[in-house]
Amino acid sequence: MKPLVAAIVVALALLAPAHPDAQQAGRVTILYDAFGRPSALQKDWGFAALVEYGGRRILFDTGNDAAIFARNAKQLGVDLSRLDAAVISHRHGDHTTGLEVLIATNPKVPIYVPREGAFFKGAVPPDFLAPDPSLPPHMRYFDGNPPEGLRGGTPWSRGNFQITTKTTEILPGFFVLTTRSDKPGTREMNEVSLAVRTPQGLAVIVGCSHPGVEKILETAAQIDTRLYTAIGGFHLVQAPHNEIERVAGLLHDTLKLQRVAPGHCTSEAGFSAFMRRFGDRFDKAGLGARVPLP
Repeated sequence: MKPLVAAIVVALALLAPAHPDAQQAGRVTILYDAFGRPSALQKDWGFAALVEYGGRRILFDTGNDAAIFARNAKQLGVDLSRLDAAVISHRHGDHTTGLEVLIATNPKVPIYVPREGAFFKGAVPPDFLAPDPSLPPHMRYFDGNPPEGLRGGTPWSRGNFQITTKTTEILPGFFVLTTRSDKPGTREMNEVSLAVRTPQGLAVIVGCSHPGVEKILETAAQIDTRLYTAIGGFHLVQAPHNEIERVAGLLHDTLKLQRVAPGHCTSEAGFSAFMRRFGDRFDKAGLGARVPLP
């Protein structure tokens, strides 16, 4: 190849856009939550996120309303037919209802679920979301104006389900792990979380953390003691102030997370506490947010 031609080929290669998977690697996109910056996305109580890392795409939870989940995914440009796996954290309707959309779109995708027989469905009382008016509207549930009651969605019924009973590497560098709750109200509930190995430690994606986010992270630390971040619900709604501060301190001082990105059921008071504790190492993870991974 002549020098001039070779130079042109190299220049064109440098100018060419990266492969779509390469462009989208290294982030967690929040598809479903009840808070976040103003956008065309619809807020609702529940959680779903898309994990993209190293060319792999894993859906984590599916929200509380199938139609809202489908619209939000489309608005964010998420193609549910292009997934390597899905994970359902636990059998509560605000995490499972979009499964009907996922299974209709991608019936063969492996879906990792806990061994769990219980299912919660029913209205959540309006005082469940203890308000913190000191937060800006985009950090408050439903922008500070929650509906009268929060209804529950539906559980799973069919699909390519893989029952998770122990820590398992489902793809290179991707682990599902299960933790059992011993807390009143969810005693003996099994909850599945996802850990992604990064050069700076594990990024752990959680659903509601019913067993306790610290317990889930301690389980993840058996894979790698270096914990980079925790993303998702820390289940501190209605927790007393001293409990919220205890958990925030434990994640910061004892488990030594480098970052946190709490969402869903962490509570408005929890958002405030973690922002104070982590400062510029706090990632805002409301609906539509894209949390980067190293």
